[in-house]
Amino acid sequence: MNLKKRTQQKIVLISLHGLIRANDLELGRDADTGGQVKYVLELAAELAKHPDVGEVELLTRQIFDPRVSDDYSQVEEPITENARIVRIPFGPKRYLRKELLWPHIEDFIDQTLAHFKRTGLPDVIHGHYADAGFAGAQLARLLHVPFVFTGHSLGRVKRERLMAANKKPEDIEKRYKISRRIEAEEYALETAAMVVTSTTQEVESQYAMYEHYVPDRMEVIPPGVNLTSFRPPADDDSRPAIAAELNRFLQEPDKPLILAMARPDERKNLHTLVETYGQSEELRRIANLVLVLGTREDLRDLAPAQRKVVQQILTLIDVYDLYGKIAYPKTHSPDDVPDLFRLAAQSRGVFINPALTEPFGLTLLEAAASGLPIVATNDGGPRDIVANCRNGLLVDPLDIEVTEQALLRVLTNEKEWSQWSEQGVSGAHEHYSWKHHGERYLRDLNEILSQTAKPALAKKTPRRRIPEFDRLIITDLDNTLTGDQEGLDEFVRLIEEQDHIGFGIATGRTLQSACELIEELGLPFPDLIESGVGTELHYGSQLTSDSSWDREIGYNWNRRKIQEILADQSGLFLQPEVNQSRFKLSYNYDADKAPSLADLRKIIREAKLRANLILSHQMYLDVIPVRGGSGNTMRHVAYKWSFQPEHILVAGDSGNDEGMLKGRTLGVVVGNHSPELESLRGLPRIYFAEAHHARGILEGINYYQFLDHIVIPNDRTE
Repeated sequence: MNLKKRTQQKIVLISLHGLIRANDLELGRDADTGGQVKYVLELAAELAKHPDVGEVELLTRQIFDPRVSDDYSQVEEPITENARIVRIPFGPKRYLRKELLWPHIEDFIDQTLAHFKRTGLPDVIHGHYADAGFAGAQLARLLHVPFVFTGHSLGRVKRERLMAANKKPEDIEKRYKISRRIEAEEYALETAAMVVTSTTQEVESQYAMYEHYVPDRMEVIPPGVNLTSFRPPADDDSRPAIAAELNRFLQEPDKPLILAMARPDERKNLHTLVETYGQSEELRRIANLVLVLGTREDLRDLAPAQRKVVQQILTLIDVYDLYGKIAYPKTHSPDDVPDLFRLAAQSRGVFINPALTEPFGLTLLEAAASGLPIVATNDGGPRDIVANCRNGLLVDPLDIEVTEQALLRVLTNEKEWSQWSEQGVSGAHEHYSWKHHGERYLRDLNEILSQTAKPALAKKTPRRRIPEFDRLIITDLDNTLTGDQEGLDEFVRLIEEQDHIGFGIATGRTLQSACELIEELGLPFPDLIESGVGTELHYGSQLTSDSSWDREIGYNWNRRKIQEILADQSGLFLQPEVNQSRFKLSYNYDADKAPSLADLRKIIREAKLRANLILSHQMYLDVIPVRGGSGNTMRHVAYKWSFQPEHILVAGDSGNDEGMLKGRTLGVVVGNHSPELESLRGLPRIYFAEAHHARGILEGINYYQFLDHIVIPNDRTE
């Protein structure tokens, strides 16, 4: 990347499901390939045109699956000159629908951090849909950059409408993982500096249902429409190829077309449209019905929910004997879509969106720009579109009689048809151009970025971000940093002078207790805090939790049962509640009365439980998950942030530091260490300092020449 671009904004968009490519979009292939795919691609292309933007990355999932195109396995794909798709590998290689991606999102976060460390940090992250909202919010918190969120459709709204349709709550939860989705949306809304929505109704009736709804963060910026592709028919337009495909179905192909275009989804309410047409003798007499239902090669290969919708439609066609009057082509290309709108406009037909709910309705804009009047559901986006473009009618999509009368009015009133056609074209150009969308978006974004910069300038120290460091110093608190004020002051000066070195704390204390001591000591706030004997991991002054570590740490952990078993053991005394945490049981340990650590491990193992036992200073016992401990935490940090182990220096004084001191990191044991660490003496990459407390850490830093070109004198494995 050239220097000029490095001074410009790097914008990262995230859409996780994976079936995204720059050309030949498979819109309608399944429930995940709807308007969001087209929106994020066109947004990326538009933002990349702006002189303030150096590059745009659209992050999605890398897929290796013979059932889908090899295009989705490419690591990178250009969209335009300054915009590209980057595919991040996470989860299984095969394609998964979005509801099955939730267990793998932390993997995406970790892989993306490594990607950013290689390619440069973004200036802003924009997550699309709930899963990318959660991932993007996590990344933004970890990297200290602004976060933008677009929900597209919201879990609380979906649950409410499914329950209104008599769906059982347990079925909704099982199919859609709706609780997880709503939790992710709340987290995204809490984090977002800006929420980009398409309509005012979406803000007031949908986002307002959330606890973290903040009206001042909501920005209504309607999506754009490609005004080059979507245009009214011209006199010299030749008959498009898709017309021949429709003619295979239609006895009188020159009749006006009632066009509907949506993936086969129950919420799209397409069966009601077919019933409306089938029951109306007048509609059948004057017009043909065209249903564009995505693409399918074999009906039997569709997902069960989609197959059910298509079969329902085919049944209604048979019930009302609509053969020769309705077209439902199996496939179409993205290039056919503008032709379909123009073909319907040439026939003086109508476009209908009968969905039960419509957050926006991009196809309505495409119809408007093509000069095709619309009939649409009286919900969400269609309200704003019809208000701005004055190009059709709104209806209750479940009222067959009202929908029939609206279609007949558009098809039979020639004067109104012409007015709606002309107003739709002018309204699309005035309100829904991508240029207008991009300018609004960047204006609001620049305001956020300027506000974000102000607090950083007022701080005594500049903003610190882990990916910008090339090494880390991580040290225990009690008796390692503390105990020698002059040595501590010298250590603090060293940290504040090193822009390329991150500072971390690893402590057996709870997070709250650690933060209180950090403030009391006047330390610079750590870039990471590992607390609770390696069971909790947080970053920066906002104490952003490491969600992937939270998921990892809970493996095979049953805190309640372990506490019940240990309650009967002599010589163990549970410490006060302030010292306990979700993944840590802390005891005072009387070595004269209590079972040995080996015996305690056996007791826990025989109860078919798993835990890690750590004894410090011969008197404090911590019981933590089997995956807990500072050693595992250090390995997680090194992997997540792409640090070589020898670029992490760790320092400690007691048994709860043993895990992080062993291994490939550079260990420093301070001179005032407790006896249980003597077993480490002589091991490679562990240096026993003579100086005590903070001066011992400084001695270790000098021993490894950690501030300069690192050397490892005691590494016999080199």
